[in-house]
Amino acid sequence: MHKPYNEILKHNCDFKVNYKFFDESEGGRKTLPHQSIRSDFWYEHPDHAEKTDWLFMIWPEFEDSNENLIESSEVAKEGIARMWIINPEMRKYHQDRISIGLTGFLKRVQN
Repeated sequence: MHKPYNEILKHNCDFKVNYKFFDESEGGRKTLPHQSIRSDFWYEHPDHAEKTDWLFMIWPEFEDSNENLIESSEVAKEGIARMWIINPEMRKYHQDRISIGLTGFLKRVQN
């Protein structure tokens, strides 16, 4: 069972996103993830133009269609996710750069 990040981090989410997972035919996932996936995040910003290999510890927490936190199950292909900047020292950095209309990507580190 997923433990809500607001209980762990002791603050509200940093921002929310509309997300869409690409399926395998689109170059994406074979299956949809479950709540608690700890994918990292990359977003477009002039400061990152030369740094497309950077990933940030900004984790998603998925909501259902009624804006309730999904506790334990596969998430929808598209929806809303609460986003959490995990490193407290980086919160201001990201809060100063993330704004409405920004494009971002949930990414898994490949070993």
